[in-house]
Amino acid sequence: MIPDTVLAATNPVHWGGFKWYGNFTTIDLIAATTNAFNGAMLVREPSHYRKYSIVGILLFAILGGIGGGVTRDVLVSDVPAALQNPAYLTLCILAGIAGYLIAFDREERFRHGTFQILTAFSLPWYAIVGAQKGVDVGLPVWGCLMLAVVGPTAGRWFIDVCSGVTPKHFVQSEWWTTIAFLTGLVWILTYSFVTSNTWVCAGVAFLVGFTVRLLAITRKWEEPLPKHMVVDVPGDDELRLPRL
Repeated sequence: MIPDTVLAATNPVHWGGFKWYGNFTTIDLIAATTNAFNGAMLVREPSHYRKYSIVGILLFAILGGIGGGVTRDVLVSDVPAALQNPAYLTLCILAGIAGYLIAFDREERFRHGTFQILTAFSLPWYAIVGAQKGVDVGLPVWGCLMLAVVGPTAGRWFIDVCSGVTPKHFVQSEWWTTIAFLTGLVWILTYSFVTSNTWVCAGVAFLVGFTVRLLAITRKWEEPLPKHMVVDVPGDDELRLPRL
């Protein structure tokens, strides 16, 4: 017979429960859900689709949804929130199913437009959570801004790499990583000099990040490419190489 003291000291297996730890969890769940939806839609795009099964698409949704948050938490030596709260995986799976159904049941043009709007929506939320996480654990400003970039972009990194696509971080796009940085910076400045109210800071930062992201998409603002010069090479009329 096992002594009661031993049983009391043993951590029992438990099935968890939906947990909310204030505003931080709410914002994090919004970001995870929208990114999971985006992930399911992204892997149905011709650039990423590699004959994935339905299960594979749902796994990509989970990867896109919690990949950034897990990476962020690991960087600050925390147990990832997605492993402690079943709400993350539940919402990511539901969002993945929704993204899968839209990908198959709607026209390409509508799907592409929806995807762009949702990426613009989810990017600022994860950036805000990253910046707030850094402040909560006492990181300096540059560390907080790093988390603001890692949170919204790491999930996309995993999806791109698994699909054999050059990560979006390194190719010309509508100021994607820069807007994540900007959103985190706005949150930190608002929190430091205006108010410590989480939702006010989040609202201001989200408004800036979402607006700039939409403008960048609709007006096709993109990061500049390196300047090029013409170099003569035997056997080639002209070869364009980047100027270092």
